[in-house]
Amino acid sequence: AMIPIRSGVEENGRAVAEFLQDHPRIERVLYPGLPSHPHYQLARRTMRGYGGLVTFMVKDADDRQTAAVVDALRIPRIGPSLGGVESLVEQPIHMSYHDFTPEARRAIGIPDNMIRLACGIENTEDLIADLKQALER
Repeated sequence: AMIPIRSGVEENGRAVAEFLQDHPRIERVLYPGLPSHPHYQLARRTMRGYGGLVTFMVKDADDRQTAAVVDALRIPRIGPSLGGVESLVEQPIHMSYHDFTPEARRAIGIPDNMIRLACGIENTEDLIADLKQALER
């Protein structure tokens, strides 16, 4: 029987999601391991883990203020990803959805203040401290 290996990606995802959920500059966090996620019960029934992808919205931030948070991060590199050993961060309106009109993005739930963070295996406290400094600028 194979023994599942915990990579640290999921632990980082969960810790980052919990940190962001309680941060005053964050409007909303989407992470299937949080009870606040609309599909939390489904995730609990069907998933063995919740992964490292954390999506969050910066409270009262426009496109540029959101980009400033992304740019202030030191650990994650900017790039679209579903996960790897290094943390990657992106602002979906500038990467995955750059060719959509603002109306089309809003219609599918991609607001200007959305950030996607694919957590890697870096030290959890370092990742959280990095997010903290970026949000508190």
